[in-house]
Amino acid sequence: MSLRVFAMLILAAAVIGSAIGVVYARHESRRHFVELNQLTNERDNLNFEFGRLQLEQATWAENNRIEQIARGRLGMVSPGPAEMIVTKR
Repeated sequence: MSLRVFAMLILAAAVIGSAIGVVYARHESRRHFVELNQLTNERDNLNFEFGRLQLEQATWAENNRIEQIARGRLGMVSPGPAEMIVTKR
Protein backbone atom coordinates (compact mmCIF):
# COMPACT_ATOMS: atom_id res chain seq x y z
CA MET A 1 0.00 0.00 0.00
CA SER A 2 1.21 3.41 -0.77
CA LEU A 3 1.38 6.15 1.78
CA ARG A 4 -1.36 8.06 0.00
CA VAL A 5 -3.87 5.18 0.22
CA PHE A 6 -2.99 4.63 3.87
CA ALA A 7 -3.55 8.33 4.63
CA MET A 8 -6.91 8.23 2.82
CA LEU A 9 -8.02 5.21 4.87
CA ILE A 10 -7.04 6.94 8.12
CA LEU A 11 -8.89 10.12 7.08
CA ALA A 12 -11.97 8.10 6.06
CA ALA A 13 -11.96 6.32 9.42
CA ALA A 14 -11.62 9.67 11.22
CA VAL A 15 -14.54 11.14 9.25
CA ILE A 16 -16.74 8.11 9.97
CA GLY A 17 -15.77 8.16 13.66
CA SER A 18 -16.52 11.87 13.83
CA ALA A 19 -19.92 11.36 12.16
CA ILE A 20 -20.80 8.61 14.63
CA GLY A 21 -19.76 10.90 17.48
CA VAL A 22 -21.99 13.70 16.21
CA VAL A 23 -24.98 11.37 15.87
CA TYR A 24 -24.42 10.01 19.39
CA ALA A 25 -24.06 13.52 20.86
CA ARG A 26 -27.30 14.65 19.19
CA HIS A 27 -29.13 11.57 20.43
CA GLU A 28 -27.94 12.19 24.00
CA SER A 29 -28.88 15.86 23.73
CA ARG A 30 -32.42 14.98 22.65
CA ARG A 31 -32.74 12.35 25.38
CA HIS A 32 -31.65 14.85 28.03
CA PHE A 33 -34.04 17.46 26.64
CA VAL A 34 -36.97 15.02 26.92
CA GLU A 35 -35.92 14.15 30.47
CA LEU A 36 -35.69 17.87 31.32
CA ASN A 37 -39.23 18.44 30.02
CA GLN A 38 -40.55 15.51 32.06
CA LEU A 39 -38.84 16.77 35.20
CA THR A 40 -40.13 20.30 34.59
CA ASN A 41 -43.69 18.97 34.28
CA GLU A 42 -43.23 16.93 37.45
CA ARG A 43 -41.92 20.03 39.28
CA ASP A 44 -44.90 22.07 38.13
CA ASN A 45 -47.32 19.35 39.26
CA LEU A 46 -45.60 19.12 42.65
CA ASN A 47 -45.71 22.91 43.06
CA PHE A 48 -49.44 22.85 42.28
CA GLU A 49 -50.00 20.05 44.79
CA PHE A 50 -47.94 21.91 47.42
CA GLY A 51 -50.06 25.04 46.97
CA ARG A 52 -53.23 22.97 47.28
CA LEU A 53 -51.95 21.35 50.47
CA GLN A 54 -51.01 24.73 51.95
CA LEU A 55 -54.52 25.98 51.26
CA GLU A 56 -56.00 22.85 52.84
CA GLN A 57 -53.76 23.26 55.89
CA ALA A 58 -54.84 26.88 56.28
CA THR A 59 -58.47 25.80 56.08
CA TRP A 60 -58.04 23.09 58.71
CA ALA A 61 -56.18 25.44 61.07
CA GLU A 62 -58.79 28.21 60.94
CA ASN A 63 -59.96 29.42 64.36
CA ASN A 64 -63.64 28.81 63.55
CA ARG A 65 -62.93 25.19 62.62
CA ILE A 66 -60.94 24.59 65.81
CA GLU A 67 -63.70 26.13 67.90
CA GLN A 68 -66.36 23.98 66.20
CA ILE A 69 -64.36 20.84 66.94
CA ALA A 70 -63.75 21.91 70.54
CA ARG A 71 -67.46 22.52 71.10
CA GLY A 72 -68.77 19.53 69.15
CA ARG A 73 -66.39 16.66 69.84
CA LEU A 74 -64.89 17.70 73.16
CA GLY A 75 -67.94 19.38 74.68
CA MET A 76 -66.00 22.51 75.55
CA VAL A 77 -67.84 25.79 76.20
CA SER A 78 -66.74 29.34 76.88
CA PRO A 79 -66.79 30.16 80.60
CA GLY A 80 -69.50 32.48 81.84
CA PRO A 81 -68.82 35.71 83.74
CA ALA A 82 -69.33 33.99 87.09
CA GLU A 83 -66.64 31.40 86.22
CA MET A 84 -64.00 33.92 85.17
CA ILE A 85 -61.33 35.13 87.57
CA VAL A 86 -59.39 38.29 86.76
CA THR A 87 -55.89 38.54 88.17
CA LYS A 88 -53.51 41.48 88.36
CA ARG A 89 -49.84 41.35 87.66
